[in-house]
Order: sequence, then C-alpha cells, then structure tokens
Amino acid sequence: MTEPSRGRETEELAPEPLPSEELASEELSRVRQHRYDKLDAIRERGLEPYAYAYDRTHLAVEAVALFDQAEQAGALDENGQAEGVSVAGRITSYRSHGKSAFAHLEDRSGQVQIYFRKDVLGDERFETLELLDLSDWIGVEGILFRTRTGEVTVRVQNWTLLSKSLRPLPRGKTETDSETGERSTFSGFTDKEARYRQRYADLAVNPEVREVFRTRAKIISELRSFLDGEDFLEVETPALQPLYGGAAARPFLTKHNALDRTLYLRIADELYLKRLIVGGLERVYEICKDFRNEGVDRFHNPEFTMLEFYQAFIDYRGVMDLTERMLERVVRSATGSPEVVYQGHELNFAGPYERIPMLGSLSDALGADVAVLSADDLRSHAERLKVPDLEGAGWGKLIDKLFGELVQPKLIQPTFVMDHPKELSPLAKPHRDNPDLTERFELFIAGEEIANAFSELNDPIDQRQRFEEQARLKEAGDDEAHPIDEDYVRALEYGMPPTGGLGMGIDRLTMLLTDQPSIRDVILFPTLRDV
Repeated sequence: MTEPSRGRETEELAPEPLPSEELASEELSRVRQHRYDKLDAIRERGLEPYAYAYDRTHLAVEAVALFDQAEQAGALDENGQAEGVSVAGRITSYRSHGKSAFAHLEDRSGQVQIYFRKDVLGDERFETLELLDLSDWIGVEGILFRTRTGEVTVRVQNWTLLSKSLRPLPRGKTETDSETGERSTFSGFTDKEARYRQRYADLAVNPEVREVFRTRAKIISELRSFLDGEDFLEVETPALQPLYGGAAARPFLTKHNALDRTLYLRIADELYLKRLIVGGLERVYEICKDFRNEGVDRFHNPEFTMLEFYQAFIDYRGVMDLTERMLERVVRSATGSPEVVYQGHELNFAGPYERIPMLGSLSDALGADVAVLSADDLRSHAERLKVPDLEGAGWGKLIDKLFGELVQPKLIQPTFVMDHPKELSPLAKPHRDNPDLTERFELFIAGEEIANAFSELNDPIDQRQRFEEQARLKEAGDDEAHPIDEDYVRALEYGMPPTGGLGMGIDRLTMLLTDQPSIRDVILFPTLRDV
C-alpha cells in the first residue's frame, strides 16, 4: 500500500513555531511554557513522559536498508510491506493531515520517516500526538513500506514517549523538495561561541559535528592499534605531579590538603614514560590529557590530548620512519585515503616526508647564516620583523621565534624540521655532528606543529647541566624554562638505553583530518572565557 504524494512543505509541528537561536527571550519563554503545559497534560492522561528504557530493534538507516533488501529480494507482502521494526529517536519534523500525520525520527545513524494513522492507533493514542513537540524522543513500532514519493517509512502501530523536550533545539527552518528529496536548512544554530558553550545542542542539531567526533575516535583507536601492533605497551602516568616537566610551558598549580603540598597538573608525561624505559619496559605509549597555563587561540586550548611514545634502541631518525608509517595508516583508516583537504590545502600523508634542517631553512629565509649570528644580531632581525614576546629570549629562543615567523607558515605538506639549538631542547641528545644542536625534530603540517621528537638524552651528567642552564634562563625571565627534576636525574643514573620518543597533538591532527579551522571544533567542551 502506498500513500498520497506530498508537495514542498515546511516541516513544522503546529502550533509551536520552529525554534531558532534568534527567538526573542519573551517568545522563547512562551514556547517553553507551552511545552510545560503539554508535560502536565501528558501526566494527567496517566502517561510517563520520561521512560526507563526502550526495546529498539533497528537504527534508522538499518530499517531503511532492511526494506530495500526485502524489496530487491521480492520479499514484500501483497501490500508492498516488509517486516516490522522498532525504532527510536528525536522528532525532527511533523506534518499533520487530519486523520494521519508524517514525521521524521533521527537517531545516531540518521533519519527515517514515520507515518501515523488514526484508524490504526485509535482515537485516544492518535489525539495524544498533539502533545508532542519537535525534539521529543519517542519510540515507534510498525511495518515498513514505501510512499509514492519513494521514501521508506514506518507505518506506526504503537508509539511510546521516551523523553519530553522542554526547551526547543535551535534547528532552524528545514524544507524538503518532494521532487529531489533535497533538504535545505535556514538560520538555526549559527553562533559559534554559543555552539561551543552548548555542545549538547550543537551535536543534536548538526550531524556533521557528530561526524567530526566519530572521526576523532577513529583516529585515537587507530593510533592505539598501530602502536599495539608494534609491540608497544599502553601505560598510565600521573596527571597530578609533584614537579612539572617534559615541555617548555607554564603549569597549573593545585593544593593537596591532606598532604599539605603543592601539586601541578602535568604539562607532559615525557619524564614518567622515560622512567619506564629505565625500568625495562622498552616500548611504552600513553594517550592522555595535558594541561598548560597558556593563552587560548585557534591552535591552543589549556586542556588538550597528547600521544607520547618511547622506544628503546632507536634514535630520532628511527622515530621519523615510525611516524611516517603510523600517520599514513591512521589517515587512511580515518578518511579512506592518504590525501585530505585542510582549509583549501591538499595534504598528502603518504611518506616519505621532506626533512629540512632548522638553521639551514631559517638562513635561507633570512638571507644570513644564523649559525654565526649572535643573540644581539638575531634580536635585531626579530625586532625589525616585529616578532612579539622577545623578553628574556636567548640565542636558541630567538632562532625559534624567527623560524616561526619566516619558515613555519610555508610548511604546508608534512615536513620534519630537524636539529634544534640545545637551548630549546633540554631533554634531547646533542647532535652527533654539532654539539651546539640536538637530535630533535618537529613535524609541521599546514603551517602548524603537530609533533615533537628527540633522540632522548640519556647522559645523567649532561641532563643535570641542561637543567641548571634552564634554571638560569628562568631566573633571567623565561617563565617556560624547565625546572630541575632531581628524581629524573636519579633515574637516568640507573641507566637508560638509547631511546627515541615522540609527542603528537591529537587535537591538531583531528583538525587536519576533519578540515576544522579551530581546535575548539574538535574538543567537545573547550575552555572558554567568561561571558
């Protein structure tokens, strides 16, 4: 049995106007009061507006696929119907036609159309439909069929209210063209700041946002799968640390009352993971939250997710090879191809990646050999270029700032930038060919740092001297200099084998693979300023 075709219709649930973020406060209050009145009416009819559970047999897309398969197999009954299903989701549209009504239900898989008939449900159950609103959660049981317009639909034999929505979601106005099936949305939840603050509403009304976070989950899952397959052991290290370390960053402080001591939220898990290498675990990794007391912008959030791994008996070149293989596999798994488009740039994650020296590339950009320039010379160049935040910067920090100004923005394809000044890398081994540099690389993609890696420093005497130099930099005004960690030096004194390690930002990698312009778009609940 098929139903009459329908023309182009605005999807509304009368008498309430379709909500949007532009609703005036007074109108929003009226709409919410109308919903509260319906809630009271539902309870007066002896119905429970907030169910405990529901026995769903199929997701929306599974129900549609089930009918398509039955149709192709010639397994429909004489009325063109397939077997019964039970689906559940939010009401996203509702169109009444007197003694019948069409609606759409949306669940995590997509949407399916549902069809109510008064002669099937009975007068009381059909009339109760008037107490429903857009965004209510309901479950329906019924038979699958296809309408004259070609849409697979559930003919509802019974329905259950699962959760009454008391606040209208800012969906915008949606219209469906009956000839093409194209759905167009107007207005809706367009305020980015509001979407970040109310991520639950953002996810509810924007399926593409849900897809971003599904992709993020795939990325993390595939990173784990790759490293597990390389015989790495996943471990957990402290988030509350008696001394912060492993990166150049300002920490968050907290107080443990029972122990009467100051603790720090970790800025990195590097030093703990390398302690485990000392302990003989040889290959370890952790995916964890780090916290840095820094500014907020497109690429920085005070709370972020990092992958760090460490492998004994390889150096930073071995880490590069491993990173190339890991990223190509992760990108293929998450997107279906090693090539992605990020903000208009076509990126290719298939290795090998270009490898360039930090000082050589900066010298080419500056037109002078930075290796022989003094700190005063570098500062003069930085001031001429109006590079910010130069206070307390030594020779190495000035190299880093000039590199960020002149070279980094041009590194679009995955590129390993190698061999950083020793001052910048207190945890990396000296370069075997130049003691003023270290065996370190950063991976840059689309002009941003994605990963940082070393041939790890395992000489405890050299490590102590590096820490002491960092202490002098801190006294000179560098508030991101590394503190002296006596326990870590003690661990190195027991002996750490040659080791290569890497830290990679999960959030920034997710931005690249989902084409999102801001780190806030890939963190479910980003840190925001007070309103």
